[in-house]
Amino acid sequence: MIFFLQMLVTGIVVGSVYALVALGFVLIYKSSDAINFAQGEFLLIGTYVCLTLITAYNIPFVAALLIALIFSAVLGFVIERIVLRPFIGEPVISMIMATIGLSSVLAGIVHITWGHETRVFPKVFSEQPVKLGEIVIAPVYLWSLLIVFIMLGIFTLFFKYSKLGIAMRATADDQQAAMSMGISVKMIFAVAWAIAAIVSAVGGILLGNINGVNASLSAIGLKVLPVAILGGLDSIPGAIIGGLIIGILESLTGGYLDPLVGGGLKEVMPFVILVLILMFKPYGLFGKKEIERV
Repeated sequence: MIFFLQMLVTGIVVGSVYALVALGFVLIYKSSDAINFAQGEFLLIGTYVCLTLITAYNIPFVAALLIALIFSAVLGFVIERIVLRPFIGEPVISMIMATIGLSSVLAGIVHITWGHETRVFPKVFSEQPVKLGEIVIAPVYLWSLLIVFIMLGIFTLFFKYSKLGIAMRATADDQQAAMSMGISVKMIFAVAWAIAAIVSAVGGILLGNINGVNASLSAIGLKVLPVAILGGLDSIPGAIIGGLIIGILESLTGGYLDPLVGGGLKEVMPFVILVLILMFKPYGLFGKKEIERV
């Protein structure tokens, strides 16, 4: 029972980070109907920038985090303006293919700049484990969980009550109607890409503090895609719940089934669960069913 609870806590923490990164997929899909296959590279670049500021320039973690988030937001703005804006009005597949190419370009830049070696963050969080009964939790897990839920709460309030958030929701619902009301769809696209870069960077920095940083961290982008699809690509609450489901299933699979088969099963399980659920819920758990009349 203790082992189960330990795996459950680990799954919730990792799943909450997945949910945060999945939020980037949802925002871009809601605003442009496209899937960003460069999400993992956004995550990786933001993480490396934060790590470099700490290790090379001795900048405190909080300040380095804020600078990395600002850098990520600017990166999202610039990429949307230069690379993706020309595809507005073009078939969605064109923008999707552009993000695939963008992923390769950003991955190459990361490899040239930072190499392939695994790097670790200096000890930012206390190493004294926290005990909840017989369950032992590393402080970095608790801080990660707290930071993720604070950010998810902030973004939920932002989309629900702020003028810009409401404009983003209106654009996601009907771009033509939003334009007729004076909303700049181009600006909404840029903000969506900036926020996607920010949430990816935060997720990468938290995971980097847990497992270290190397080029393979960008694979989280593809791992999180099932999270977004499972919850519904147009649903922010779905991204949160989908992240927790995938994180918990992955943790329990790694703890109980991987030892029986020699490992690797937990990497496949999210996709297995995704296929099974989509067989009964094609739009995801919370996705909206769209009916197009002609």
